[in-house]
Amino acid sequence: MWRTRAAAACVICRSLANSSCGIKRKSPLQNLHLVSRSVHHPYYPSARFQRPPLRISIQQFSSLNRLPLHKTKLLNVKHGYQSHRNFWLARLASRLLRVRYLILGSAVGGGYTAKKTYEQWKDMIPDLEDYKWIVPDFIWELDELVDIEKLLKALPDADDLAKLMPDFEKIGESLASLKGFLSPGYNLVSEVIGASDLLLLLGSPGETAFRATDQGYDNDKQFKKVSDKEKIDQLQEELLRTQLKYQRMLERLEKENKELRKLVLQRDDKGIHQRKLKKSLIDMYSEVLDILSDYDASYNTQDHLPRVVVVGDQSAGKTSVLEMIAQARIFPRGSGEMMTRSPVKVTLSEGPHHVALFKDSSREFDLTKEEDLAALRNEIEIRMRNSVKEGCTVSTETISLSVKGPGLQRMVLVDLPGVISTVTSGMAPDTKETIFSISRAYMQNPNAIILCIQDGSVDAERSIVTDLVSQMDPQGKRTIFVLTKVDLAEKNVASPNRIQQIIEGKLFPMKALGYFAVVTGKGNSSESIESIKEYEEEFFQNSKLLKTSMLKAHQVTTKNLSLAVSDCFWKMVRESVEQQADAFKATRFNLETEWKNNYPRLRELDRNELFEKAKNEILDEVISLTQVTPKHWEEMLEKTLWERVSTHVIENIYLPAAQTANSGTFNTTVDIKLKQWTDKQLPNKAVEVAWETLQEEFSRFMTEKKGKEHDDIFDKLKQAVKEETIKRHKWNERAEDSLRVIQHNALEDRSISDKQQWDAAIHFMEETLQSRLKDTESVIEDMVGPDWKKRWLHWVGRTKEQNIRNETKNELEKLIKCNEDHPAYLANDEVTTVRKNLEARGVAVDPCLIKDTWHQIYRRYFLKSALSHCNLCRRGFYYYQRHFVDSELECNDIVLFWRIQRMLAITANTLRQQLTNTEVRRLEKNVKEVLEDFAEDNEKKVMLLTGKRVQLAEDLKKVREIQEKLEAFIEALHQEK
Repeated sequence: MWRTRAAAACVICRSLANSSCGIKRKSPLQNLHLVSRSVHHPYYPSARFQRPPLRISIQQFSSLNRLPLHKTKLLNVKHGYQSHRNFWLARLASRLLRVRYLILGSAVGGGYTAKKTYEQWKDMIPDLEDYKWIVPDFIWELDELVDIEKLLKALPDADDLAKLMPDFEKIGESLASLKGFLSPGYNLVSEVIGASDLLLLLGSPGETAFRATDQGYDNDKQFKKVSDKEKIDQLQEELLRTQLKYQRMLERLEKENKELRKLVLQRDDKGIHQRKLKKSLIDMYSEVLDILSDYDASYNTQDHLPRVVVVGDQSAGKTSVLEMIAQARIFPRGSGEMMTRSPVKVTLSEGPHHVALFKDSSREFDLTKEEDLAALRNEIEIRMRNSVKEGCTVSTETISLSVKGPGLQRMVLVDLPGVISTVTSGMAPDTKETIFSISRAYMQNPNAIILCIQDGSVDAERSIVTDLVSQMDPQGKRTIFVLTKVDLAEKNVASPNRIQQIIEGKLFPMKALGYFAVVTGKGNSSESIESIKEYEEEFFQNSKLLKTSMLKAHQVTTKNLSLAVSDCFWKMVRESVEQQADAFKATRFNLETEWKNNYPRLRELDRNELFEKAKNEILDEVISLTQVTPKHWEEMLEKTLWERVSTHVIENIYLPAAQTANSGTFNTTVDIKLKQWTDKQLPNKAVEVAWETLQEEFSRFMTEKKGKEHDDIFDKLKQAVKEETIKRHKWNERAEDSLRVIQHNALEDRSISDKQQWDAAIHFMEETLQSRLKDTESVIEDMVGPDWKKRWLHWVGRTKEQNIRNETKNELEKLIKCNEDHPAYLANDEVTTVRKNLEARGVAVDPCLIKDTWHQIYRRYFLKSALSHCNLCRRGFYYYQRHFVDSELECNDIVLFWRIQRMLAITANTLRQQLTNTEVRRLEKNVKEVLEDFAEDNEKKVMLLTGKRVQLAEDLKKVREIQEKLEAFIEALHQEK
């Protein structure tokens, strides 16, 4: 009944206000009935929160003061002429007047009580201006959707309402009938008193109504008084029912909106081939952050662009909160162990399908399929492990992930490794400090939104992250506090007031923009997002914390949290992005000025462009190997090969064969040793020489400076490419087999065709023997010391050992002069004779020293004899053609050196053909592979292309790209706004 009366009073008050004030829409709340004011549109906060001025006029607080009352026709009582029989009429009139005052007094009392009740309720309600972002935008747009003017026009006007009121003219005319006259007045008084009691019921505890008369006060005592506790419980239950009702309506509307947006996005997705799809705001903003994450800020150009930084103690539920916001179980999970080992940047955006993808990969993971979710979690875990360097536990490298889906709030979140208090076994010693430094690096950004996650199931005194957050944001202007595992906290905490203190910001030494309580599941890793959301809603509907007003409805559920975080994120973006764009613009100007002053004649090539330029130069130099003349290749190969095998030819083939008695034995010994050498060592040595020659030529082209065009910035890269290419290049193994056959055939040939070849062989033998003789003379000089000329000219002397060796040399030279055909080895009796002769002269000598000295003395003697024999054989080509018949001259050693010389020429020609036809091309292929590998390895490029010039060009390119993308983002942001 009282609701009906209150509604009628509300309609009357609105109509009276409209008719009296002449306002067709949005009437002032001060002129409306209290019930009308309580349900008035919440879009106008001034009407709800601005305290109206105090009114003490009885007329203004009367609900009947604006009625166009008809003039009451009172009886014309003429004083002095009324008789005694009419005296009762005077008393009746006075009583009627008293009823009028009773009615007016009751109206005044009710109005005053309503005013006092309104002021008390208004003082109890907190200032909700700072929480307007919690209410969805469509609530504020109801005035645009609902035509209030039509509603006002549909209500009856004041004249129609006045017709419903009692007619006081008829009351005055029918004074004779007391019963008929008093009945309408009594009904009117009952209605007014009922409305006043309704206002008292809505008023604050202990409030008493103002009564103008004793009669009104007596009537008020007849109604039943409601205790304070019952009224509070009744209002709270009513409030909870209303909140749940509208929450269900809101969820239903959001679900319908989500489906509609999904259909619209799918339609746009199908039409991508017809039009170019514009990037969303959040994708544009995420690209800027990706560029900044790869940017080496050596010129103090760190960004202050907003991000949502998620920090918390280990196992506090950070990842679970992120998964609830992303609406998918996308992160690896573990029990009590560190799972987040590197920062993970998650970009949430709206799309027709619920998918996830990495910035450096084109694969899309369908988050509605469990196998794709498992693959995504495995990929994230692999990337985290690969980013962690050897000997470390966590990494500073950021993993960038984009999640799209219908109904997702647009924002960029960065999940950081959980803060720990103790370094356990298996962790690096600096793990704790590294995590703190990573967290500080992200939180020190003045525009970063800090999402502080605190486990509600553990003691507040064990929290580490709250102290860290309070240091980075002491005023709490960009911090949002989230209490997780509230279900466990409500069950385990002995004092629920402790949870209330946390949510009110009175327990932890930190401040925050907002405080939220969430439930992210029952601790089962196999739970789905939908089941977690249902469990969370069910818990808060039945939670005593919410029923007892310890928690407010807007402070619970991850849905409200995501809305609040997204709103704060975009608010921070709009406030700071233009300032950051100006900062990068100034940085760009400084870098361009520095480049113009230091490198006025050089182009601004960044690291990638310099690498491409170096790549082209290296490939050109490799191609230059094919331009080397065959003569140059063969001369290098022949010279290098002879340097490698000359010692073996002289010491193991020529000298042993020369000790034989006749030419037949000489040729037999030479053939046997050449065959053994060809089968085992010669082909391998030849291939080694060819590969070393190719390396030398390749290195010469790579390191050769080309005058003014040479850029030393590429030297380090070229050296690395050369070393890596040589390491990878392998000579064709089949080359040795074919080369062995060619060399064996060349050494088997003994026929010298003309005199020119004969002279060439003699010249080759003389050069070889002279070189060996020179080396032998040097060894002997070191053994016996300087001669008398050097001793007198350079004032040097001989050591004791040199004197002994000199005496031994002189004695051995006498032995050779006595027997010019002496063999290469001393007999034991000859050694004894030499030793005794030296002892006779007072020189004590060891037999081993005698043999060692004899080897060098006889070698010198033999080489000199061989050179003399070469001179004799210059005219021996004629005897050679006749096979030395009827001649004592034997020149088999000349034939041997001709065979060696011809084998060297044929081997050099064969290796040259293999180099130019096969190996150079394979080398060029290996160089290309090395360059491709280096191009994909950014760390390698940074290490090889260094210097102030490279860094300056790199920073200049990055700053320009960031500035351009920021300007495009700002333009799109203004267009959306």
